[in-house]
Amino acid sequence: MSKMNLIPMESFNIIGISVRTDNSDITKLTNDMQNLWNKFISENIMGKIPNKIEHNIYCIYTDYEGDYTKPYTALLGCKVESLDELPTGLIGKTFKSGTYNKFTAKGNLSQGVVAKQWKHIWDLNLPRSYMADFEVYGEKSQNFEDAEVDIFIGVNK
Repeated sequence: MSKMNLIPMESFNIIGISVRTDNSDITKLTNDMQNLWNKFISENIMGKIPNKIEHNIYCIYTDYEGDYTKPYTALLGCKVESLDELPTGLIGKTFKSGTYNKFTAKGNLSQGVVAKQWKHIWDLNLPRSYMADFEVYGEKSQNFEDAEVDIFIGVNK
């Protein structure tokens, strides 16, 4: 197994939009995720999120029905101070503190570097918690052709 890069993380709040999906049908998964991202961008969801702590976009995978082969919720949004102010049409969720194994996908986003990194993660024998896993799209992800996206996998210590 590759070396663990364990990162302790405090609890945090996210406001955004979500879709229920799974990895069993890659075409459906791809459509679900593309539609989620398209809605996030075309409807300026980021601009509607109040009390943002930062400008990173989080794509969080949570509410797993089992392991990564079972249905889960994908939540696309931003970290916020609190869930007190929740705009109509958006959802808010608090994620408990935990330990995460950090990976970084590097390369051309349009060539599926993030999906390739996920395939690698699925092949690892990580002690996953299946509480939450997430991708962080920050400043280094802005250049689509030479992007860096951090992926955090919730693990049991």
